[in-house]
Amino acid sequence: MSETTIPEDIEYDIEDRPPLGEAIPLGLQHVFAMFLGNVAPPLIVAGGIGMATGETTFLVQMALIVAGIATIVQVSPIGPVGARLPIVMGTSFAFLGPMIGIGNSFGISAIFGAALVASPVEMIAGFSLQRFRKYFPPLVTGVVVMLIGLTLIPTGVDYAAGGVGAADYASFANLGLAGLVFLVTILLNQFFEGIWRIASVFIGIVVGYIVAIPMGMVDFSTIAQAGWFTVPIPLKYGISFHPSAIGTIAFMYVITSMETIGDISGIVAATNRTPTREQLRGGLLADGVMSAFAAIFNAMPNTSFSQNVGLVNFTGVASRYVAGIAGVILVILGFIPKIGAIVSAMPDPVLGGGAVILFAMIFGSGFKLIKQNVEFNHRNNTILSIAIALGLMVQMRPDILQNLPATWQNFFGSALIVGGFAALLLNIFVPGGGVGTGRTELSDGLDEETASGLDMDFDQASD
Repeated sequence: MSETTIPEDIEYDIEDRPPLGEAIPLGLQHVFAMFLGNVAPPLIVAGGIGMATGETTFLVQMALIVAGIATIVQVSPIGPVGARLPIVMGTSFAFLGPMIGIGNSFGISAIFGAALVASPVEMIAGFSLQRFRKYFPPLVTGVVVMLIGLTLIPTGVDYAAGGVGAADYASFANLGLAGLVFLVTILLNQFFEGIWRIASVFIGIVVGYIVAIPMGMVDFSTIAQAGWFTVPIPLKYGISFHPSAIGTIAFMYVITSMETIGDISGIVAATNRTPTREQLRGGLLADGVMSAFAAIFNAMPNTSFSQNVGLVNFTGVASRYVAGIAGVILVILGFIPKIGAIVSAMPDPVLGGGAVILFAMIFGSGFKLIKQNVEFNHRNNTILSIAIALGLMVQMRPDILQNLPATWQNFFGSALIVGGFAALLLNIFVPGGGVGTGRTELSDGLDEETASGLDMDFDQASD
């Protein structure tokens, strides 16, 4: 990193080591900020493809362990893999919609197979950053991020109503419980400061969970049956490979690469620096390598968590050792099955009340990315509108693809693929913009627009 003056509001710089008595609570704060965002994707995917509760518990454990190990690697690199920055890793929301579709079409083994085979995309991105980045300016990445939120909101609503196929779907009890979580989260986020705001979704979920107990909506039997220690089992669900699934996940790796660039930039910007090529390359390599590791150990792709970037900026604690402690805590939690069982026993409406907010804020972060970095002229507005329309077209009316072969139906049935490719191609070929519109070229440091990255006003939505 270049020599620079550290801002006065930075309590601990990247290489500083806070006293252990301070570092542990600060590490726990990182865990609180990202916990729900890390465990919600395996819960939602497992529910979406009909897995049993016991299997859901195992997926939650693996998500915690892999996130912890990936965070430690980012903090303390292994060779070129890792940015040596306070990056907290976790399961990416970006893959959630496509993975549910893949799981329903081919089974969970295809999810892990696609994630494993496509993971080199981020590794290649790390080594060829300057070449590929110009094709994904804020106009393109913003469209994809907006579509991630838009396509996930119906899933959140289904959970809030009690789950697809539930006998009491949309009952007053379900909607009331989800509404409580929603209301508590909004109030904490908008009217409080500090940890109450940062962990507002987490606290809202806890409140809803506690209220659900006397309502008889929590099944404690699975918690009682869960053990106190478990050992990860590689490839527990097998692995299989399907071209359409691999292509879909490969495209999503490109998008999360851009998110990681933004997160790295946001972290070092807090210390009045710009990221070096080594930091960007190491961060992307860690994303790819640890996502491959995740696939082998039954977890979903990992990426940097934007809410923790916001936490670094908010608290002024940029110490990578604090993030490393958060990684150790996540690993410890992952080896305790009762933790996973408690999370898995969460009633659907409780999860839904928080998920609706998370997904809505993902849409908002994409809109913010475009608003801050893209001029709303006729050309760019046309590209944005058409890309969103085409993406939602295949999402809302999948029958339009019914005459295509099954493999192509699965690939083009993703709103993120259709909308993302539409934005990419239109940005290249529509006159008046050109490749790289809305973003300056990569130099030894990144511009302030990149530093804004995908940080979310709610500091809760995930990658």
